[in-house]
Amino acid sequence: MTLSPDHVVAAAEDHGGGTDVPEGGLPLGPDSLTWEFFSDGRMLLLGPRAPVLQNMLPSLGQGVEDHSVWFAETMARFKRSIPPIFGTVYGADGHGTGRTVRDFHKNIKGKMPDGTPYSALNPMTYYWAHATFVEHMMVAADTFIRPLTRADKEQIIKESITWFERYGVSSRGTPTNLDEFEAYWQEALEEKLVAHRTAKFGIGYATRGWPRPKQVPKPVWAVVSWPLNTYSAFITIGGMPERAREILDLPWTPAQEKRYQRFARAVRATDPLYRRIPPKLRMHPICYRAYKREGRLG
Repeated sequence: MTLSPDHVVAAAEDHGGGTDVPEGGLPLGPDSLTWEFFSDGRMLLLGPRAPVLQNMLPSLGQGVEDHSVWFAETMARFKRSIPPIFGTVYGADGHGTGRTVRDFHKNIKGKMPDGTPYSALNPMTYYWAHATFVEHMMVAADTFIRPLTRADKEQIIKESITWFERYGVSSRGTPTNLDEFEAYWQEALEEKLVAHRTAKFGIGYATRGWPRPKQVPKPVWAVVSWPLNTYSAFITIGGMPERAREILDLPWTPAQEKRYQRFARAVRATDPLYRRIPPKLRMHPICYRAYKREGRLG
C-alpha cells in the first residue's frame, strides 16, 4: 500500500523515536528556534519565496516539470508537500517521516535538456530544497517577528543540520555553520539559479493576476480581483531576494521597497497582540499537536 503524505504524518505523530542529534547539530524540539518560527503563521507573509527559489535550481525545476502536477494543480501540490515537511520537524518520529519524504523522490530523475542526468536524490539538489525552507524561515522571522541576532541565526543553522539528517540523505559538503551557509546561499543566487519555466509559472500570478475561480461570478471578481492581485503581487515580489527578482524579471521599485519595509515594521509592532491569539488558531495543526504532545500549551 502506498501511503499518502497525510497518512505518513499521522503515523509519525503516533510513534516515538527520531530524537538523536547528529554531530554539529542542535536539538529540534519545543525549545528550539526552528519549532518557534517554523510554526508561526507569519511565515506566510513572505509569500512563496522558498518554492520559487527551489524551482530556480535547474535540476530541481526540471524534476518538477517532468514529474509533478505543478502546472495543472499548483496549489494542490503545495497542500500535499507541506504536511510531510512539518512532520519531519514536529513529528514524534521525525526520522521516519523524513525518510518517507526522501523516498517519495526516488523515481524523480531524468535528463536535462542538454542530456545531463538529474536526480532529486542528488544530495546537493536535495539540500537546496532544504536550504530554501531554512532561509525562508530566518528571513520571515527577521522581517515580520523580531530582528534575529547572528547567534539566533547560527542556532537555526545548527538545528537545520539535525533537520536535514532526518531525511537520510548525505550531508557531505553541506554548510555546517552560518558563515558557510551564507557563502553557499550567495553563490547559488549569483551563479546557479535561473529563470526556469516552473519558477516563472509559480510566480506568474504576481504579474498577470489570479485567474477567476469558476464559482465566482464575473461581477464579483471584477470588484475583488484588483485588491487581491495588488496584495498578492506586493507580498510575492517583495518577499523575493533582490537577485532573484532580477533573474525572473520581476518589477520592483525603491518606493515599493519603502512601503514593504513600513509594512514589515507594522507587522512586527503587532507581535504582542498576535501572541494573544489562541495557539490553535495561529499554528498549523501538526505544529499545534506537537506542542500539545510536549505539554507546552500552558
